[in-house]
Amino acid sequence: MFWLFQNANYPFMRWRRIAFAISSIAILLVLASIAIRGGLRYSIDFTGGTLIQLDFEQPVEVGTLRSVLESLPGLTSSEVQRFGDPSDVVIRAQVPVGEEEGFGRRIEAHLRQAPELQGQTFTVVRTEAVGPKIGAELKGQSARAILYALILILIYIAVRFEPKFGVAAVIATLHDVILSIGLFSLLDKEISLAVVAAFLTIIGYSLNDTIVVFDRIREDLRSMRRERYVSVVNAAVNQTLSRTVITSGTTLVVVLFLFFMGGGVIHDFAFALLIGIIIGTYSSIFVGAPLLIEWKRRIEDRGGTTPRAKNKKKAQAPSRA
Repeated sequence: MFWLFQNANYPFMRWRRIAFAISSIAILLVLASIAIRGGLRYSIDFTGGTLIQLDFEQPVEVGTLRSVLESLPGLTSSEVQRFGDPSDVVIRAQVPVGEEEGFGRRIEAHLRQAPELQGQTFTVVRTEAVGPKIGAELKGQSARAILYALILILIYIAVRFEPKFGVAAVIATLHDVILSIGLFSLLDKEISLAVVAAFLTIIGYSLNDTIVVFDRIREDLRSMRRERYVSVVNAAVNQTLSRTVITSGTTLVVVLFLFFMGGGVIHDFAFALLIGIIIGTYSSIFVGAPLLIEWKRRIEDRGGTTPRAKNKKKAQAPSRA
């Protein structure tokens, strides 16, 4: 079997405070970006609007369509993307509330009359309208889906391992989701239903990576009882490093192909997965496992005694005659 980082012994836990500082600064930065922009930028899936797909006989420049749509009265904002074939175009438009149903016909009529598109013929493949009420419901359902996923993760790992493992895993996963969403805000990208699906995929992927590390920590706590806790955790991270890098690397290759060759339709979905895999791999090593060390240190500072420490005290206690 091919192994990377065989017999690795990197001092990851020695760098944990630097990693915590980097993560904290990154989270503050993305939260500030969201606050400055007045919130996240949602697609018509959540805000309401009109989607219209057009099939041109000859490929048309996307920039030309954007400039034509800018002169359409009542259009709040629009996004134009190619849909697979160069002659297929999707227009997503945010329109005044209550006009979602009929605005598709206005867009079609405006494009047919535009001087910039004279000589271009097209057919309307489909038109979809999303009302603001439905958009608000979808936004709430998406937020609840992420919240329920985090709660179930906490319960599962608390039962499977220990409560502190569950809390550490949830914090690490929440770290991944916040940074992924924050990067969309920094880059001024829209949050759509496809992106939400990518975030849920990130939660599952990051959790899987974290559980592998935690399982090895639990095994090493049994076989390395005389070692310091920080040494056991660091050894477990090094022992799973090869698996983590190979799994993340192979997944990353597939996602990179989707990102660069999948087209505009799944571009944001692939981008969310791309940053999620990178951040999730980082958090499994530098967030999830180090949190266990900080948790144990807090218990010791408060005078708490772990079961292993109790057994050690019993072994050292003098026997009575």
